[in-house]
Amino acid sequence: MHLFSGIASSLTEERFTAREAQHLAHIISFGPVVFQTARLMLKYGIFEMLNTSPNGLTQQEIEERTGLSSYACKCLLEASLTIGTVIIDAEKDVYRLGKTGWFLLNDPLIRADIDFNHDVNYEGWFVLDKALEEGRPAGLEHFGPWPTIYEGLSSLPEQVQKSWFGFDHYYSDHSFDEALQLIETETLRSKGEDADVHILDVGGNTGRFAQRCVTYNPHFHVTICDLPQQIAMMRAATEGKEGADRIDGVGMNLLDPNSAFPSETKYDVIWMSQFLDCFGEEEIVSILSRAAKIMTPDNRIYIMETLWDRQKYLPAAFALTQISLYFTALANGNSKMYNTDDLTRLVRQAGLEVETIHDHLGMGGHSIMVVRK
Repeated sequence: MHLFSGIASSLTEERFTAREAQHLAHIISFGPVVFQTARLMLKYGIFEMLNTSPNGLTQQEIEERTGLSSYACKCLLEASLTIGTVIIDAEKDVYRLGKTGWFLLNDPLIRADIDFNHDVNYEGWFVLDKALEEGRPAGLEHFGPWPTIYEGLSSLPEQVQKSWFGFDHYYSDHSFDEALQLIETETLRSKGEDADVHILDVGGNTGRFAQRCVTYNPHFHVTICDLPQQIAMMRAATEGKEGADRIDGVGMNLLDPNSAFPSETKYDVIWMSQFLDCFGEEEIVSILSRAAKIMTPDNRIYIMETLWDRQKYLPAAFALTQISLYFTALANGNSKMYNTDDLTRLVRQAGLEVETIHDHLGMGGHSIMVVRK
């Protein structure tokens, strides 16, 4: 397995002393309550209070500001103290925000992860073993009877939808402009600056990327392929927006091996952003094989993914491998965040070839595989 240098040593050598390893083991064994304690410290605004109080706050001051009982505050503060999100000045008996608490409060990606894991995943992960053993999203059952989360996305409770889309959009939005710059440079080099560029956005969801495309360049035209209910959500989300007349949609079940990609237009780019990680290996080969049927030697598939083995830093690789288990328990039961070797192998099985890979787009976690026929 190829590992970027930033994470290689951490994953190939023991990085903890025995005491550090024991401490981590205890944190893991109490993982659910560690998570919920941190979430509630955010919910009740205690981290924010400490962040804006450089001299610290006593427990009584926190009780007065939150309206929580002495018992509730004591439980949360003492647990947070040993977790490491807050620290205490024992002489003055005041609490201050720790570095870990600061990141929980101020890193928007971590906040998106917390909401996603609490609202979408938390209950479903209780049956993770069942999902792994049966190869289906057993944890989805408490939301509804759908075979995958995608069929039920438009029917999920409002807060669950909000957290799901907040998570999904945060991981992709920051990479769109660099991706579009790459597409623009590579397609217009051969077509000319004023040429129209036709993009097939496979799995375009609510049209967020498509909308960015048509505002980025007036010559970009986008056709989205996705489930009919997603196309309906896309039309509602883009209605009246700039460039909406250059966005079209085709409703189709991309998992149906007999469902052919639209071919009425000659597409310069076939775009797949955070899409293939939503499917198992056989499904990916099927999707790429059908994409190959409408390709020519001149166009390319651009696959944008957060490949966990190509991350600069260990926290990113950690988060991505944990997200794989959302796919297991909630999304579909058979997909994951892929590594480079696995995704390259699947591309080749579909009769295609990886031409090049562009790394560290946006906030640094995304890569784009440029694939040719």
